[in-house]
Amino acid sequence: MTSHPAARTPQQDRSRATRARLLAAAVDCLAEHGWNGSTVAVVAERAGVSRGAAQHHFPTREDLFTAAVEHVTAERLAAVRAHADELPAAGPDRTRAVVDMIVRLYTGPLFRAALHLWTAAATEEPLRERIIALEGHVGREAHRAAVQFLDADERHPGVRESVQATLDLARGLGLANLLTDDSARRSGVIRQWAGLLESTLRPVRP
Repeated sequence: MTSHPAARTPQQDRSRATRARLLAAAVDCLAEHGWNGSTVAVVAERAGVSRGAAQHHFPTREDLFTAAVEHVTAERLAAVRAHADELPAAGPDRTRAVVDMIVRLYTGPLFRAALHLWTAAATEEPLRERIIALEGHVGREAHRAAVQFLDADERHPGVRESVQATLDLARGLGLANLLTDDSARRSGVIRQWAGLLESTLRPVRP
Protein backbone atom coordinates (compact mmCIF):
# COMPACT_ATOMS: atom_id res chain seq x y z
CA MET A 1 0.00 0.00 0.00
CA THR A 2 1.37 3.39 -0.97
CA SER A 3 1.53 5.90 1.85
CA HIS A 4 0.90 9.58 1.32
CA PRO A 5 2.20 12.40 3.49
CA ALA A 6 -0.49 13.78 5.74
CA ALA A 7 -1.98 17.07 4.66
CA ARG A 8 -1.07 20.05 6.79
CA THR A 9 -3.66 20.99 9.35
CA PRO A 10 -4.90 24.56 9.87
CA GLN A 11 -2.90 24.60 13.10
CA GLN A 12 0.30 23.70 11.23
CA ASP A 13 -0.43 26.42 8.68
CA ARG A 14 -0.90 28.95 11.48
CA SER A 15 2.34 27.80 13.10
CA ARG A 16 4.27 28.23 9.84
CA ALA A 17 2.74 31.66 9.31
CA THR A 18 3.64 32.72 12.87
CA ARG A 19 7.21 31.54 12.40
CA ALA A 20 7.53 33.40 9.11
CA ARG A 21 6.21 36.64 10.68
CA LEU A 22 8.69 36.32 13.54
CA LEU A 23 11.63 35.79 11.19
CA ALA A 24 10.71 38.78 9.03
CA ALA A 25 10.11 40.98 12.08
CA ALA A 26 13.45 39.94 13.60
CA VAL A 27 15.37 41.06 10.51
CA ASP A 28 13.46 44.37 10.39
CA CYS A 29 14.11 45.02 14.09
CA LEU A 30 17.82 44.26 13.78
CA ALA A 31 18.15 46.56 10.79
CA GLU A 32 16.31 49.41 12.53
CA HIS A 33 17.27 49.06 16.21
CA GLY A 34 20.45 46.98 16.32
CA TRP A 35 21.18 44.08 18.63
CA ASN A 36 20.69 45.91 21.92
CA GLY A 37 17.30 47.28 20.91
CA SER A 38 16.01 44.05 19.42
CA THR A 39 14.63 41.86 22.18
CA VAL A 40 12.32 38.90 21.75
CA ALA A 41 9.49 41.00 23.19
CA VAL A 42 10.07 43.77 20.64
CA VAL A 43 10.11 41.28 17.77
CA ALA A 44 6.99 39.50 19.05
CA GLU A 45 5.10 42.79 19.27
CA ARG A 46 6.13 43.74 15.74
CA ALA A 47 5.08 40.33 14.45
CA GLY A 48 1.73 40.58 16.22
CA VAL A 49 2.22 37.49 18.40
CA SER A 50 2.69 36.92 22.12
CA ARG A 51 6.15 36.63 23.64
CA GLY A 52 5.23 33.10 24.72
CA ALA A 53 4.45 32.15 21.12
CA ALA A 54 7.77 33.59 20.01
CA GLN A 55 9.67 31.60 22.61
CA HIS A 56 7.76 28.46 21.64
CA HIS A 57 9.27 28.72 18.16
CA PHE A 58 12.64 30.13 19.24
CA PRO A 59 13.61 29.32 22.86
CA THR A 60 16.49 31.81 22.94
CA ARG A 61 17.22 35.22 21.47
CA GLU A 62 20.21 33.76 19.61
CA ASP A 63 17.96 31.09 18.08
CA LEU A 64 15.58 33.73 16.78
CA PHE A 65 18.04 36.12 15.20
CA THR A 66 20.42 33.62 13.63
CA ALA A 67 17.43 31.74 12.17
CA ALA A 68 16.01 35.02 10.88
CA VAL A 69 19.14 36.07 9.02
CA GLU A 70 19.65 32.57 7.61
CA HIS A 71 16.01 32.32 6.49
CA VAL A 72 15.89 35.70 4.80
CA THR A 73 19.29 35.18 3.17
CA ALA A 74 18.07 31.87 1.73
CA GLU A 75 14.94 33.59 0.45
CA ARG A 76 16.97 36.35 -1.18
CA LEU A 77 19.32 33.88 -2.88
CA ALA A 78 16.34 31.83 -4.08
CA ALA A 79 14.73 34.97 -5.51
CA VAL A 80 17.96 35.85 -7.29
CA ARG A 81 18.21 32.36 -8.78
CA ALA A 82 14.58 32.55 -9.89
CA HIS A 83 15.37 35.64 -11.98
CA ALA A 84 18.65 34.34 -13.41
CA ASP A 85 17.06 33.83 -16.83
CA GLU A 86 16.45 37.58 -17.03
CA LEU A 87 20.19 38.30 -17.07
CA PRO A 88 21.82 39.33 -20.37
CA ALA A 89 23.47 36.67 -22.48
CA ALA A 90 27.11 35.75 -21.83
CA GLY A 91 29.58 38.59 -22.16
CA PRO A 92 30.53 41.90 -20.52
CA ASP A 93 26.90 43.01 -20.07
CA ARG A 94 26.06 39.83 -18.17
CA THR A 95 29.15 40.13 -15.96
CA ARG A 96 28.25 43.69 -15.04
CA ALA A 97 24.63 42.71 -14.36
CA VAL A 98 25.77 39.87 -12.08
CA VAL A 99 28.18 42.11 -10.16
CA ASP A 100 25.41 44.68 -9.74
CA MET A 101 23.03 41.98 -8.53
CA ILE A 102 25.55 40.70 -5.97
CA VAL A 103 26.20 44.22 -4.69
CA ARG A 104 22.47 44.78 -4.25
CA LEU A 105 22.34 41.74 -1.96
CA TYR A 106 24.72 43.58 0.36
CA THR A 107 23.20 47.06 0.32
CA GLY A 108 19.74 46.48 1.80
CA PRO A 109 18.13 45.92 5.20
CA LEU A 110 19.25 42.28 5.32
CA PHE A 111 22.91 43.28 5.22
CA ARG A 112 22.32 45.92 7.88
CA ALA A 113 20.67 43.31 10.11
CA ALA A 114 23.50 40.84 9.56
CA LEU A 115 26.07 43.51 10.37
CA HIS A 116 24.45 44.12 13.76
CA LEU A 117 24.70 40.40 14.43
CA TRP A 118 28.39 40.35 13.50
CA THR A 119 29.09 43.29 15.83
CA ALA A 120 27.27 41.65 18.73
CA ALA A 121 29.03 38.34 18.06
CA ALA A 122 32.40 40.01 18.54
CA THR A 123 31.72 40.34 22.27
CA GLU A 124 29.05 37.71 22.98
CA GLU A 125 30.55 34.22 23.00
CA PRO A 126 27.27 32.21 22.71
CA LEU A 127 26.35 34.19 19.62
CA ARG A 128 29.82 34.09 18.04
CA GLU A 129 29.91 30.39 17.29
CA ARG A 130 26.47 30.55 15.69
CA ILE A 131 27.39 33.51 13.51
CA ILE A 132 30.68 31.97 12.38
CA ALA A 133 28.80 28.85 11.28
CA LEU A 134 26.02 30.90 9.67
CA GLU A 135 28.40 33.15 7.76
CA GLY A 136 30.36 30.15 6.55
CA HIS A 137 27.18 28.64 5.13
CA VAL A 138 25.93 31.91 3.63
CA GLY A 139 29.35 32.63 2.14
CA ARG A 140 29.51 29.24 0.43
CA GLU A 141 26.00 29.62 -0.99
CA ALA A 142 26.72 33.14 -2.25
CA HIS A 143 29.99 31.99 -3.85
CA ARG A 144 28.25 29.05 -5.52
CA ALA A 145 25.54 31.34 -6.90
CA ALA A 146 28.12 33.82 -8.20
CA VAL A 147 30.04 31.07 -9.99
CA GLN A 148 26.81 29.84 -11.56
CA PHE A 149 25.64 33.26 -12.77
CA LEU A 150 29.07 34.28 -14.05
CA ASP A 151 29.59 30.91 -15.75
CA ALA A 152 33.01 30.98 -14.12
CA ASP A 153 35.49 28.11 -14.54
CA GLU A 154 37.42 28.05 -11.27
CA ARG A 155 39.99 25.65 -12.71
CA HIS A 156 41.61 28.61 -14.44
CA PRO A 157 44.20 30.64 -12.50
CA GLY A 158 42.81 33.59 -10.58
CA VAL A 159 39.14 32.89 -11.29
CA ARG A 160 38.18 31.56 -7.85
CA GLU A 161 39.98 34.45 -6.16
CA SER A 162 38.28 36.97 -8.45
CA VAL A 163 34.83 35.57 -7.67
CA GLN A 164 35.59 35.77 -3.95
CA ALA A 165 36.93 39.30 -4.40
CA THR A 166 33.58 40.23 -5.98
CA LEU A 167 31.77 39.11 -2.82
CA ASP A 168 34.28 40.93 -0.62
CA LEU A 169 33.89 44.08 -2.73
CA ALA A 170 30.10 43.85 -2.36
CA ARG A 171 30.42 43.70 1.44
CA GLY A 172 32.70 46.73 1.42
CA LEU A 173 30.28 48.69 -0.73
CA GLY A 174 27.50 47.65 1.62
CA LEU A 175 29.42 49.11 4.55
CA ALA A 176 30.05 52.35 2.66
CA ASN A 177 26.31 52.65 2.04
CA LEU A 178 25.29 52.37 5.70
CA LEU A 179 25.62 56.02 6.65
CA THR A 180 25.04 57.82 3.36
CA ASP A 181 23.63 57.06 -0.08
CA ASP A 182 26.71 55.85 -1.93
CA SER A 183 24.93 54.86 -5.14
CA ALA A 184 26.68 57.32 -7.49
CA ARG A 185 30.22 56.28 -6.53
CA ARG A 186 29.17 52.64 -6.28
CA SER A 187 27.99 52.60 -9.89
CA GLY A 188 31.44 53.57 -11.15
CA VAL A 189 33.15 50.99 -8.95
CA ILE A 190 30.81 48.26 -10.19
CA ARG A 191 31.46 49.20 -13.82
CA GLN A 192 35.23 49.18 -13.36
CA TRP A 193 35.32 45.93 -11.40
CA ALA A 194 33.01 44.17 -13.85
CA GLY A 195 35.46 44.99 -16.67
CA LEU A 196 38.39 43.60 -14.70
CA LEU A 197 36.41 40.52 -13.74
CA GLU A 198 35.37 39.85 -17.33
CA SER A 199 39.01 39.98 -18.46
CA THR A 200 39.88 37.37 -15.81
CA LEU A 201 36.95 35.10 -16.57
CA ARG A 202 37.38 35.22 -20.35
CA PRO A 203 40.86 36.54 -21.20
CA VAL A 204 41.56 37.43 -24.80
CA ARG A 205 43.93 34.81 -26.22
CA PRO A 206 46.76 36.01 -28.45
